[in-house]
Amino acid sequence: MEMRMRSTTTRHETPPVDQLLGLPHKGRFDLVQWVILIAVIYMVAVVGNLLIFNESWNWPLVASYLFSQRIVLGVFNTIWLTVLSLTFGLLVGLVACGARLSRFAVLRTIAFGYVWLVRATPPLVILLLIYFLGVLKPTLGIGLPFLPYLVAWPTNDLITPFTAAVVGLAFYLGGKTAEIFRSGFLAVGTGQREAVRALGLSPWTALTRVTGPQAVRVLIPPMANEVVTMFKNTSLVSVVGFAELLTTTQRLYATNFETIPMLTVACIWYLALTSVLMAGQLLLERKFARGFDRRPNTKLSKEKGLGPDVPFPVPVPVSETVSEKGGVR
Repeated sequence: MEMRMRSTTTRHETPPVDQLLGLPHKGRFDLVQWVILIAVIYMVAVVGNLLIFNESWNWPLVASYLFSQRIVLGVFNTIWLTVLSLTFGLLVGLVACGARLSRFAVLRTIAFGYVWLVRATPPLVILLLIYFLGVLKPTLGIGLPFLPYLVAWPTNDLITPFTAAVVGLAFYLGGKTAEIFRSGFLAVGTGQREAVRALGLSPWTALTRVTGPQAVRVLIPPMANEVVTMFKNTSLVSVVGFAELLTTTQRLYATNFETIPMLTVACIWYLALTSVLMAGQLLLERKFARGFDRRPNTKLSKEKGLGPDVPFPVPVPVSETVSEKGGVR
C-alpha cells in the first residue's frame, strides 16, 4: 500500500516587510515622527504669519500690478526669449552632440572644448562678454582672415540687448544639452543598434523608430530640468537691459519704491509658468514610459505579504514551498 508521508515541516507566516527591512511599523507613531510633525506645524505657522499678517507685503498692490500692461508685456518678452533661446540652444546642442559622437578626432576635440568652456563659465559672464563684444571687435563682417571685409556692420548695431540675450542663453544651453543628448543616445544598448543594422534600416528610420524613442525616454527628465532652468535664467538678461519680467519689475519699484510687492509679482509669474512647464514634463514622461513600466504586481505582492509600494520580493521561507503532502510547489 502506497504510503503518503505528510511533511513534518511547520508552516511559517511571511514576516511583514517593515520587520524584514528594519523599518518602523506603519501603524506606530514614534517619538521621531511626533518631533517632525511639531517642527512642520511650527514652520507652517511661521511662514503663514510672515505671508498673511505682515503688512509689508502690501497684497492689494500686488494684485493691482499682477496683470498690469507693463507686467504682462514683460511676461510675454520672457516667454518669447525662452522659446528662441531653447530653439537655437537645442539645435546647437544636437550639433555638438553629433560632433562629440563623431569618429573624427578634430570634431570631437572642438565639441569637447565647447562643452568645457560652457561648463567652466557662468551664464552671466557669457551674457556680458557677448553684450560688450563691440569693445573687442568694433565691426563684424564677411571676408577672409587678415584681409579687409567684403561687407561690414558696426558691432553695437548687431548686438542689441535682445540679440545678446538670445545668443548668450542659446550658447550656454547648447553646451549643457550636448552632454544630455550624448548620454541619452549612449543609453540605448549596442544590441539595438546592431539589430537596426542587421535589419537594413536607414539611419533616419532607425533614429525615428528604434533608437530615438528609447533615447527620448531617458532624455526627458534632465532636458525638462534644463528647460525650467533656462526659463529662470532669462532673469539674468536684466544686466544687459532687455525688458523681460525681472527688468520690468525693477523699473517699476525704482519709480514707486515698492520693492517687495513688485518682486512678489515677479515671483508669482515665475511660479505659475514654471508649474506649467513641470506639468508638461509629467505628461511627456507618462507618454514615453509606456511599455517600460516596471511597477510590481500588486495582487502578487499582497499574496506574498508585501505592500503595494514594495518594488522587490521578500524571501519566502523554505517551509512554505513544501506542500502538506510532501510535494514541492
